[in-house]
Amino acid sequence: MKAREYCCCAIPLVKAGIYATLIEQFSLGIIIGTLSVGTPSIVGAATPSYAPLLLAIACYVGVAIQVLGFIGVFKEKHILFRRYATLHSLITLVAFAIAAAWVILSASRHSTALTNCENKYYPTAPNGSNTTEGQTVCGIITWVDVGLMIGAWVFFALVQAYLLFIVSSYGTAQRRDYEKYEALNDTTKPLTDNIPMSDRGDPWDYRASAEYEDGHGYMRNASTASTMNAPLQKERYADGQSYLTPTYPPQPQSQFERQQSTAGQPAPTQAHPGVY
Repeated sequence: MKAREYCCCAIPLVKAGIYATLIEQFSLGIIIGTLSVGTPSIVGAATPSYAPLLLAIACYVGVAIQVLGFIGVFKEKHILFRRYATLHSLITLVAFAIAAAWVILSASRHSTALTNCENKYYPTAPNGSNTTEGQTVCGIITWVDVGLMIGAWVFFALVQAYLLFIVSSYGTAQRRDYEKYEALNDTTKPLTDNIPMSDRGDPWDYRASAEYEDGHGYMRNASTASTMNAPLQKERYADGQSYLTPTYPPQPQSQFERQQSTAGQPAPTQAHPGVY
């Protein structure tokens, strides 16, 4: 899952966003659990007497699980936070399943809810007949209550689905960062391709830069020693044969060159006339 950077479109997920998510779920569990057992029964609800207690237990268990989330975030324990995310998802599904069963049962037993409303708020007249006003008012109230329960269930389901996505995204990012940190201290892996910058253009590659090929930039000239020690390169044809060394006929020497070449030699003698 792709990691998110913000929660609720504006709060940074690390760490204000995740703390805000945990606080919201902690507070919501306490409020719903307390309201389910500490308030009068809903007029439109036709559920067993133990149904509010089941919902309260699920909510308080979810509150206790939030403590694991706080510890996992504060102590940077990715394994603990992953377990928290799993347990939190399960208890959330349980709570919403109980609430959904509550709503469905109330809607299917509307006649029972209507009778309970009439008996509680519009008692039977002395002559043994119920008033039409009581039937009308209780009929409206019971259906309104069912509609409000359905709307509340859908609203909180959407909110909790988004918060579950935020929790899962934070857990994924936390485990990913932990794996990167462990990879830096892993002695079994050489420091080659595991370096994060190795795939960003290879800035330390041994290959020559392309800017020298285009004539741009500065490149150090070869030293005299390296030039003298370099092997002699012979020109060759495409088929591998060497070029033939060209030979030219001797050229006539100038007077200065002839004088230099005869320096130190005896001067030539000229024969007398008549002597052969």
